[in-house]
Amino acid sequence: MTPPRRRLAVAAATFTLAVFTTACGALGQAVDCNAAANDAAKIMTDWSSDVTKNATDAKAIGTASKTAADKTKDLAGKYDGDLAAALNELASSFETMEKGDLNGVTEFTGKMNSFQSKITSACS
Repeated sequence: MTPPRRRLAVAAATFTLAVFTTACGALGQAVDCNAAANDAAKIMTDWSSDVTKNATDAKAIGTASKTAADKTKDLAGKYDGDLAAALNELASSFETMEKGDLNGVTEFTGKMNSFQSKITSACS
């Protein structure tokens, strides 16, 4: 191989490697983001199930809310930027119900889709 061809081959290989690395990084971020969105949805579903089972038990609602807040904070700690902000906002909302506030449950339930939308849009 002549030197100009060698340089072109090295340049082409370097460019190909850069493209694959960027694509994998973007794919990895999308996978992480989808995992976070799925984890957040599971936390909300678990919380909703626990609250539904114990709709009149303020202590059970408080316990379910604390558990959900802690799980969501742990999840937020794994991410940064808009995704972490959306997850931390969700955790704060769970925390407002740790005292078993039944009115807070009704208000929060109405906002669940909004939180899921914020988390999903943070991934795009």
